Amino acid sequence: MSDEPQQPNGEHEPRGWDPRDPSAHGSNSGNSGNSADRGGKAGRANKHRRPKRTGWRRAFPTWRMVLGALVVVALLLIGGFIAGYQLVEIPPANASATAQSNVYLYKDGSVIARSGEVNRENVKLAQVPLDVQHAVLAAEDRNFYSEPAVDLTAMARAAWNTLTGKGKQGGSTITQQYVKNYYLGQEQTIIRKIKEFFIAVKLNREESKNQIFEGYLNTSYFGRNAYGIQAAAQAYYGKDIDGITTAEGAYLASLLNAPSAYDVVVHPQNKAAALARWNYVLDGMVKEKWLAAGERATMEFPVPGEAKPPTGLSGQRGYIIQAVEDYLTSNEVIDENTLATGGYRITTTLEKKKQNALVKAVDDNVMSQTSTEREADRNVRVGGASIDTGTGRVVAMYGGIDYTKQYVNNATRRDYQVGSTFKPFVFTSAVASGSTTQDGRRITPNTVYDGTNKRMVQGPNGPTGYAPANEDDISYGPITVRIATDKSVNAVYAQMAEDVGPDKVRQTAIDLGIPKNTPDLTPYPSIALGVATASVLDMTEAYATLANHGRHGAYTLVDKISKGGEDLELPGRDTEQAVSREAADTTTAVLQSVVESGSGIAAQGAGRPAAGKTGTAEEDKAAWFAGYTPDLTTVIAVMGQDPDTGAQKPLYGALGLARINGGGAPAQTWAQYTEAALRGTTVENFDLSLESGAEETVQPTEENSSPGTTGTPSETPSSTPPSSPGSTPPSSPPPPWISEPATGGTDTGTPTGGGTEIGGAENGGGDNGDRDRYDFLPGAPGTPAAPAPQGTPAPRQ
Repeated sequence: MSDEPQQPNGEHEPRGWDPRDPSAHGSNSGNSGNSADRGGKAGRANKHRRPKRTGWRRAFPTWRMVLGALVVVALLLIGGFIAGYQLVEIPPANASATAQSNVYLYKDGSVIARSGEVNRENVKLAQVPLDVQHAVLAAEDRNFYSEPAVDLTAMARAAWNTLTGKGKQGGSTITQQYVKNYYLGQEQTIIRKIKEFFIAVKLNREESKNQIFEGYLNTSYFGRNAYGIQAAAQAYYGKDIDGITTAEGAYLASLLNAPSAYDVVVHPQNKAAALARWNYVLDGMVKEKWLAAGERATMEFPVPGEAKPPTGLSGQRGYIIQAVEDYLTSNEVIDENTLATGGYRITTTLEKKKQNALVKAVDDNVMSQTSTEREADRNVRVGGASIDTGTGRVVAMYGGIDYTKQYVNNATRRDYQVGSTFKPFVFTSAVASGSTTQDGRRITPNTVYDGTNKRMVQGPNGPTGYAPANEDDISYGPITVRIATDKSVNAVYAQMAEDVGPDKVRQTAIDLGIPKNTPDLTPYPSIALGVATASVLDMTEAYATLANHGRHGAYTLVDKISKGGEDLELPGRDTEQAVSREAADTTTAVLQSVVESGSGIAAQGAGRPAAGKTGTAEEDKAAWFAGYTPDLTTVIAVMGQDPDTGAQKPLYGALGLARINGGGAPAQTWAQYTEAALRGTTVENFDLSLESGAEETVQPTEENSSPGTTGTPSETPSSTPPSSPGSTPPSSPPPPWISEPATGGTDTGTPTGGGTEIGGAENGGGDNGDRDRYDFLPGAPGTPAAPAPQGTPAPRQ
């Protein structure tokens, strides 16, 4: 038994404690085993202790350090991804990505113009041929439909190639490119790339691959200011995307890699590179089994068309867009704000051949005749419109010299008097309502009226106080309606309007197509002289009704409007018998005489059976010719307007002429256009059903023109020459195509009761100014309340 003190637990030493020096305890046999055991444990402890790293090894991390770092990085990446996914939201589309132009097309589908700054027209994916879709995939992302939103391997490869000097290379998927185009921008920054990454991941979960691919095709830039594949198809091949061939589609797909550089027309020196890219696309399609090798072998490089400048609003384009937008909004097809959002494809009724013919006719007969040396020529304006008689379709329109220089559309403005072109509506109303003269004679083309200058208009209760002057104060005496129409005798037509009833005349004009809210369409005898200010297009519609045997339907200017492949509903065109066929056809017969032997003889240049009427506004501020063949109705107006102030100006001296008459430049323009527009078509003759007695020939006599209470020249007030200077246009010799010589162009007088030059009268077929005047005698029985003093137009409605 040991002499050492015992521990409370019976052990000699505390458990687990080893002496600092085991040899100090001696070799007591009782402790030898314990010492050996402790020595073994210490040896084992020393065996597992790693020596300290020295030398070059200290420069390298241990595997534990590497593993720990990787774990930390992984945790940071996971955390960063989670945070980024939560924090980065899919933003609204950027403004440039959603901006689209409205596309305006001719009837045949060729482009007239595009509105808006961005040349883009979105299409549905289904509208893009499958081969063209495959070409884009072969060029940009062949695994698009099977891969995730982002391709990390491709991104790493692109980064490595860029860093190693192999050139900048893209590693983005189509999804990422779409995100960049549609939601972000083109700036090359780390922040943008990070956003692109997270938005692409989110978008891939929220939208289908087809939706993403469609968006990509509509937002990508193809060069030539073409955004989206539809605009590209038009820019390079002049056709819609659904007509693009496989070879053409492969070229369009090639452009995505270098839009401007691969344009072989603009940069012919780059054709080799473009051709190589084109081959790469087609070979890729074969590799992916999207294209048969045999078909691929037969393909030739599809050289694109010439690059065209952006289609702006210059020339007639702006006027056409303006008229089309007015048509759509006024017919409540679409409101102005919605239309302004863009993306609409609008096919008009305009026919390119006829539109070009109208522009050329105006240029040849009017604009080319102007000179910068003549002050009056700077005031010349022209408006024109042409309607297919049977369908009511507007086939051509002339709004002015250039929309960028003159904003107002001369074809649709309603501020110039129509002059004597209104007179046929008076006669139509007379026949339609079976009207008679004051003494009970039925009004026909052969009815004789008193054409004495300043003859007082007689009403049922006696003199009306209205005594219009004829052109140049010529007195014709007894004259038939037919001849009075040829010569545009004001005295006859003012009396006829009173005989028919001004209210009926007004309503007939509305029924034919003149808008009821037309300024100065007032129910007074003066309505016959054309004080109303209907537009050129209004007058074309009304004359088309006469040409269509009295059947009226509102004109149409738009064939189709769609957005995103969906059509909008257009107003239907309902036609109705506005006036009897006999009334319309008898008017046509009378207007044929105007072309055959009257003031409209220049219209014979069309080489077609034609009917028409000339007219001139107050003070020769506008000259008109309205005419038609059996299948085409056209109205031309030459107007005078100060380009600086906008004020209406007389056309005296313009085009080097003393006057511009309806039978001059307007009729000549009408004839040239009509001949060109109908060239190659069958010549149609008028098929007329005339009122009874219209074909009879009646010789005018003093007796049959001044019966009973009709009134005589003795009832006309005396007149004195005007004293104000500048109101008298210069006289001029008649144009060579006038069948009867004009007797002069001087306004020799107005009644003392006051008067205003208002409408249109042609003298002896010469249409010398076609100016119509009316005179009111204050206090005379039956005097209308509305007419105003000299120089003031009739009151507006």
